[in-house]
Amino acid sequence: MSDEAIENFWANAKVRANLNRLRAYTGSNAQESLRPPAWAFGANADQADRLLALVLDGTKTATSSALRDYDSGQEPVPTVGTLSIITDGAGTPRALITTTDVRIVPFGDVDVEHARLEGEGDLSLEYWRDVHREFFTETGGEVTDDTEIVMERFKILWKP
Repeated sequence: MSDEAIENFWANAKVRANLNRLRAYTGSNAQESLRPPAWAFGANADQADRLLALVLDGTKTATSSALRDYDSGQEPVPTVGTLSIITDGAGTPRALITTTDVRIVPFGDVDVEHARLEGEGDLSLEYWRDVHREFFTETGGEVTDDTEIVMERFKILWKP
C-alpha cells in the first residue's frame, strides 16, 4: 500500500476519531499533526488478515510483543495513548487504535485475562502460551518463562 493511502486514511481518521476537536481553541496538537505508525499484526499477510478480522469484530482488544523486539531503539515501547494505524496483509489501512494499558511481565506471568483479550484460538492461556512461544521463538530466539513480554490493551478509535 502506498504512503499516500496511509496519509489519506490518517487525514480522515483524525477527524472521524475527533482528535482535532480542540483545534479552534488550542491550534493543532502533536497527536493530530504527527501521523502514527502503520503496521499489521502477525508476521505475514495471512496472520495480519486473520488478526485484523478479530480486531474489527471486537474479539481482539489486546496484543503482546517481546520486550527484546524494542532493543534496537527503532520503535518505542507503547505507552497509554499511543496511536497506531492497523493495516491488513496487503498494507491497506483499516483501523485507528489507541493503547489503553501497557504492562511488562515475564512470559510465565501472562494471565488468563490477557490471553482471553487477545482473542485467538480457544481464548485459553494454554493456547496463548503455545502460539506465542512459537511466534516469539521464530521472530527473535529462545523464549523462557523469564522472557519479558509487553502486554498491551487497545481500543478502536475509528474504522471505515
